[in-house]
Amino acid sequence: MTTVAEPETLRVQYLSAEDISTAASLIYQAYHDDPVLQNVLGYKEDNPSKYETKLRALVREELASFWQEKQPLIGLYSQSRLKAIACVFDSSSELQAERYWHWRLKLMLSAGYLQTNQLIEKERTIREMLAEKGQYLFLAFIAVDPHFQGQGLGRYLLRGLDDLVDSHQQVSGLAVFVTRGEQREFFSSEGFEVFKALSFNQVEGELMFKAAKE
Repeated sequence: MTTVAEPETLRVQYLSAEDISTAASLIYQAYHDDPVLQNVLGYKEDNPSKYETKLRALVREELASFWQEKQPLIGLYSQSRLKAIACVFDSSSELQAERYWHWRLKLMLSAGYLQTNQLIEKERTIREMLAEKGQYLFLAFIAVDPHFQGQGLGRYLLRGLDDLVDSHQQVSGLAVFVTRGEQREFFSSEGFEVFKALSFNQVEGELMFKAAKE
């Protein structure tokens, strides 16, 4: 007798409050080796603990700011389990490079003054490069549970973001900043095009953009 498993039911929805800590863990794991963050937060191969503490603080404060400003935190769920997360902000929102003072204070205390200003400068530069796009959405983080990578969940989530863009009729499209070749290939295969080449602290990257449907 052969048992055929039922296909997995996936759904894309706004993140639940109880899943914030899970989302933070997924983002931390996904961005642990990000070259820009390693450069800014002072990663040292022989002593990574300080870097990891700063990265956890950064992820925690970023998620808190997204949640407080009611910016889209989009989760990919299987039944009740969060398997992937995307953090998006609207360029017209209050979630700007010059973060409100308590966010900056918290991050400076945990990640450091210089590091906080470098991250803010990075975001300001990206905003300036995208100014000609008018109002747009920006994909700040996207992460898939490491236990389920290679199953196309990232693509499923990204296509869910297409619906998010469509629901914001005033936006011109969705932007993302990438630093690795495999990231560029992934987003290119989903309709993103390289818009600008950027460099932060000698780390090369590309700003990519996917225009909204006309």
